Amino acid sequence: MNIGDASRLSGVTAKMIRYYEEVGLIPAPLRKANDYRHYRSHDIHLLRFIRRARDLGFTLEQTRQLITLWEDHERSSAEVKRIAIDHIAELNDKIRQLEAMRETLVELAENCHGDHRPECPILRDLADEKVVATNHAS
Repeated sequence: MNIGDASRLSGVTAKMIRYYEEVGLIPAPLRKANDYRHYRSHDIHLLRFIRRARDLGFTLEQTRQLITLWEDHERSSAEVKRIAIDHIAELNDKIRQLEAMRETLVELAENCHGDHRPECPILRDLADEKVVATNHAS
């Protein structure tokens, strides 16, 4: 099947398929006489695996490691679990960072009058000016 078919069946865009080939995440497919890429069912299965790993937020390198482990039928699941646990820790760090960002933005928004006056603690904070966190009655 061609790259369009591979994209449709795997849920991975043709652009990303080419990128994954370029960075060596997937092997270059067979080429037909007309030089078009020719994908087999194994390629589609691999692309689906990559799509799912990326949907779960695994990096390209982590995905590469997972593919290697997936293809190694003598693997130990301990290594797979270590990659997943490390990724969970990374996600927890990102969640903490996002929560801190949200809390800051909520505080800034609550302290902004949101009226016709130019005074704005949100812009002051972005400009790295001192923000006085006081509640203003609207």
